Amino acid sequence: MAMISHFGRKHSGALKVRDFDLTVKAVGEDGTFNGYGSVWDVVDSYQEVVARGAFTESLAELAAKARPVPVLWQHRSSEPIGAWSNLREDDHGLAGDGELLISDVAQAKEAHALMKRRIVTGLSIGYWVRESSYDEKTGIRTLTKLDLVEISLVTFPANDDARVEAVKFKLAHGELPTDREFEKFLREAGFSKSRAAGLVGHGLGELRRRESDRDTTSNTALKGISDTLAGFSLKSA
Repeated sequence: MAMISHFGRKHSGALKVRDFDLTVKAVGEDGTFNGYGSVWDVVDSYQEVVARGAFTESLAELAAKARPVPVLWQHRSSEPIGAWSNLREDDHGLAGDGELLISDVAQAKEAHALMKRRIVTGLSIGYWVRESSYDEKTGIRTLTKLDLVEISLVTFPANDDARVEAVKFKLAHGELPTDREFEKFLREAGFSKSRAAGLVGHGLGELRRRESDRDTTSNTALKGISDTLAGFSLKSA
């Protein structure tokens, strides 16, 4: 089912997240910081790479609307803690200056303290894929045009596809997690290795079959799993 982005465009996929092994730089006492939310030409664990200039149109549209990109806490849309400014593409990737609302938002103040102690150092983008290409020989998908939605502060950067919050985020937005990340989640929830592997093999396999057959009941199933996971209180990987 097509979904509508914040620009009013239709998107056929799910909102996605992308992490990088980058540290947040220059954390000021006033809550300001800067860093890269995305880098070019790095193939991630999902065999995807962001092409140079992928955000050009998105940034222009955001600027025209004078709409700031939010700083979210761990990709939680209910927890905006600041805003980005001066977002730009350079030779390395998507750079920007962030400001945490430390005087007005409690979570922003906590995030600021964790950043200063270098406990939280990661940045991760939330985006829609507008255009991409796939190389059948290498198996790599190149993301050529993206709609930027948000840039989050995250505890575990570096394409950590086993992070519990990443699993919850994907399921909540209609996207299937990888076998590895879902199995790790189940192991942390107390399942044995063999039982977790069995659940992954049968459960995700069936959902992928429904997706390939365009079975709309897969969305309901994903929502049910997401609601179940939301009730877990687990430590992140």
